[in-house]
Order: sequence, then structure tokens, then C-alpha cells
Amino acid sequence: MDAGVITEAAAIIRGGGLVAFPTETVYGLGADACNARAVARIFEVKGRPRMDPLIVHVGGWEEALLYGEMSAPPARSLAERFWPGPLTLVVPRKDRTPWIVTAGLETVAIRVPAHPAALELIRASGCGIAAPSANRFGRVSPSEAIHVAQQLGEKVDLILDAGKCPVGVESTILSLAGAVPRLLRAGGTPLEEIENVIGEIERPTGDPSRPESPGQMERHYATRTPLTLTTEENLDPETLRSRRTGLLALVAPSRPEGFAAIEILSESGDLREAAANLFSALHRLDELNLDCLVAFQVPETGLGLAIMDRLRRCTAGLPDRNH
Repeated sequence: MDAGVITEAAAIIRGGGLVAFPTETVYGLGADACNARAVARIFEVKGRPRMDPLIVHVGGWEEALLYGEMSAPPARSLAERFWPGPLTLVVPRKDRTPWIVTAGLETVAIRVPAHPAALELIRASGCGIAAPSANRFGRVSPSEAIHVAQQLGEKVDLILDAGKCPVGVESTILSLAGAVPRLLRAGGTPLEEIENVIGEIERPTGDPSRPESPGQMERHYATRTPLTLTTEENLDPETLRSRRTGLLALVAPSRPEGFAAIEILSESGDLREAAANLFSALHRLDELNLDCLVAFQVPETGLGLAIMDRLRRCTAGLPDRNH
């Protein structure tokens, strides 16, 4: 990315503005993490409830220490193994972190992104950058710059376009604030890889009405077109006869006839490729103005756990028409 564009973006961040920038997961909507007024604008632009905390993106371990207490024994091991990368650690906050960033919680979520443009922006700005995904709250996350422009448009001071995000789903979020490491959100770092480093992790038991981290709301990542999660075997044929239906599937379906549109996440069934394609595929289906969408379940191993988490939250609260 052109150095002049990064310089311009960094000046906007330092001046209290908002910049949409690429990470390896999705595009983020960033502001100076220590500027409470600028962070408040993130919530306004996204339509995000103030009770939903943000992630502070930093350039490395030493900068993470400025915002959170990283003394929990697994923190250093996880940072050495997975940073930069799609793993967010939730730790006790330090005083310099504004309460608006943590949604009033005593903990703060921190990560080091693996995208070179994100790291350049953080370093040029000279501050941690608080950033959720750069989309309207609750909608499908943006894995390409065009998704940001379509949802937020001129409400953002600058959009840094670095093409498609390679991971394609948000970071895994792990709480180190208690006695036992606890998974808050499945994401771009597979749970199995984390457990290989620090042992077994406690699974989610949180209250979606009071999230401890981003991505814990019951309904989230939602398409405008109603989406149903099912299997090919359980699909109600009436869905295809009576409505224009779009399909999202890991691999090509055995019976493709009857669908108005089909998006295949990975011809080979590779879950990493599928995760990278998930949000772009959902955006394309949603733009077709179909009557409904159907997503076939994927195996809940590796990044399949993150894919299924996003699809379940996308369908939460909708009537189940296919069982």
C-alpha cells in the first residue's frame, strides 16, 4: 500500500477521525483507542449498542502492555505463538483504556493483526486502534473494501483498500481474566491449535444480553434476506418450489436443481478456504434480492467452528422453516 495513503490515514486517526482498514480477518472501523470522543463516533456510525465492547489493535507485545494487564501465565505463550494473527486476548484493563472501549467492563480485548497495512497504520498513528468490523451493526461483516463502502459510505473519513481479507472471519477471542482460559468467540485461530499450546479451554456460557467481547450478541452477522441453516438431507423441497432460494454450501450440492443461485465456499471442502470466502459469498447472495437463503451446515472442526458460529447468529430469532 502506498506510504502516502498510510500517512494520510494515520493523520486522520490522530486527529480523532475514523479509518476503515484491512486486517487478515475482516475490515475494521478504527479510531484512536485513547480518544473517547472518536471511539464514540464508531458506535454512532455503526449503530452499535454501547454495551458491546471493542478490540484494541496494537503493534506488538510491548504496546499491548499499555492497555491491558498481560500477567496471566498463558498470555505470553499465546502471544508468542499466535501474534500477529487472528487471536484476541481479554485481560484486565489499564487506566489509560477509556471505559467506552470496554463497554464499562474491567477487562479489555487486545490483539496484534497480521495484515501489513494494519500494522503500518498502527505504527504510523502512534497509538492503539480501537476497531470493530466496518459494517452496520449486526449485518454481514466486510471482507472487501466495497462492503464497507456499501454499508457505511461517506460516514467513514477514509477507506484503505487492500483487496480481500485472507482469513475472512473475525478473530478468536479468549478470556484470560479468570482462573481458567475461556473461549468467548470462535474465529480465525482454530481452537484445537490454542489448546495445543495451553491445554483445555472452557467453552462459552456467556449472556448475549451483556457481552464480554464483540460477536456475542445472539443475532449477528445477519443478511437482509432471511437465512435458514440446515442440511441437504433435511431441506424441505417446498422451499425450492414456492420461493426463489439462494444456497450457501461448503461443496457443490448433490441436487443443485431448483436453487436460484448457489455459492460454493470451497470446491475441495477446505475449511480455511471456506472461512475466507464466507462473508463475500453471503454479501453476493444478499444482493440478489431473493425470497430466502439456505446454508448447509459444515463440520465443526478447525475453522468450521467459526463458520457455524457466524451462521447460527445470522439465523437467530428467525422461524425454522426447513425442519
